[in-house]
Amino acid sequence: MTKLETALLDLLQEDCRLPLEKLAVMTGATVSEVAEAIENMEKEQIILRYAPLINWDKTDKERVEAMIEVRVTPQRDMGFDAVAKRIYNFDEVKSLYLMSGGYDLLVLVEAPTLKQLAMFVSEKLSALEMVTGTATSFVLKRYKEHGVVFEGEKTDHRQVIVP
Repeated sequence: MTKLETALLDLLQEDCRLPLEKLAVMTGATVSEVAEAIENMEKEQIILRYAPLINWDKTDKERVEAMIEVRVTPQRDMGFDAVAKRIYNFDEVKSLYLMSGGYDLLVLVEAPTLKQLAMFVSEKLSALEMVTGTATSFVLKRYKEHGVVFEGEKTDHRQVIVP
């Protein structure tokens, strides 16, 4: 990975709406070099998607989020990958991680209502033959995600320069 690509990834992760011209100035590259680097990273599936970070609490959309710790029996000759594939194909699953520690998988799920989320856990996830146990924790309030504080005092962390 080139220095330009690394710099672009850092910048795009902070704000994926930055125009190519601004990215070029910020990285010291030309607009065409920036465009080519981004296109290559998209082709190589380094950049998978551009998405905003949304504070859903400030909208009218009803939704319930939960984090589910899952203990499983890995599939012979496939390890955890086959189990993960069965789980991540459910529409309710937004993220899935293989973990070290007291459980095997961490599943982040979302549903329109608590009842629908409970039905997912009881009828889909727990019903899988390789799942040996689950522990569900509901998200009550989001304070910070991807480095962004959702509520509280907005502070400017730039260094003050005094002439």
